[in-house]
Amino acid sequence: MNKLVTLLCVMFFVMSCGSSKKVAIKKEASKKETVNEVVIKEIPKVYNSPVEKYIAIYSDIAQDEMRNYDVPASITLAQGILESGSGKGRLAVEANNHFGIKCHKEWTGGRIYHDDDKDQECFRKYKNSKYSFRDHSLFLKERTRYAGLFKLDISDYKSWAKGLKAAGYATDRKYPQKLISLIERYQLYRFDNQVLGIAYNQKDKHTIVGGDTLYSLSRKYNISVLELKALNSLETNDLFVGQILFIKPIPKD
Repeated sequence: MNKLVTLLCVMFFVMSCGSSKKVAIKKEASKKETVNEVVIKEIPKVYNSPVEKYIAIYSDIAQDEMRNYDVPASITLAQGILESGSGKGRLAVEANNHFGIKCHKEWTGGRIYHDDDKDQECFRKYKNSKYSFRDHSLFLKERTRYAGLFKLDISDYKSWAKGLKAAGYATDRKYPQKLISLIERYQLYRFDNQVLGIAYNQKDKHTIVGGDTLYSLSRKYNISVLELKALNSLETNDLFVGQILFIKPIPKD
């Protein structure tokens, strides 16, 4: 009798352990699925720099402004990057003001006060960043001192950059060079070309992928590193994923 009782107890213990193990495994699997789902949803798009992220966010808006008001998208983006610190400056974060436009006497909208040439100057505040881009277009289009800009070739970003300084947009003597450097480093002129309908043969350009270097591209396309840099106005050997490099001279009209 005692042996029978002992045998039944052992069988009950084994069955209980097997059952609880299955439950534990099921719970663990369920928990793992939940964790994986959360991780997948929270993975953000990764950019190599704040500048690249800024370009990705605002390039479409800059192109719309170019279509509507004839301000080169490359100039708008370069000014936005420079004036707003790639969207991280106080005026951009707290007032959606990407171009450092001050209130002026005609402004009736929101205001924010910020130290600039003088202490606590009045700057325009917008409900949304897109209104800052529109106000930037109007600011240039409607003021007579910028009228000369619109007589320039819309694809000539260098003349536009110099013209902005000459018209008094900024006091920094190196302002044109800074704009031109940004435009050429990040190839912002490509957004002008898209609006203008300028297309290049796909065989004449290469889109950078992970692992690409100027040396590897020079070997692949039988062109020297120096020629590649000159062709693409590169000051350094740094490349970023998604960057477009011309590997043959750009055709001219």
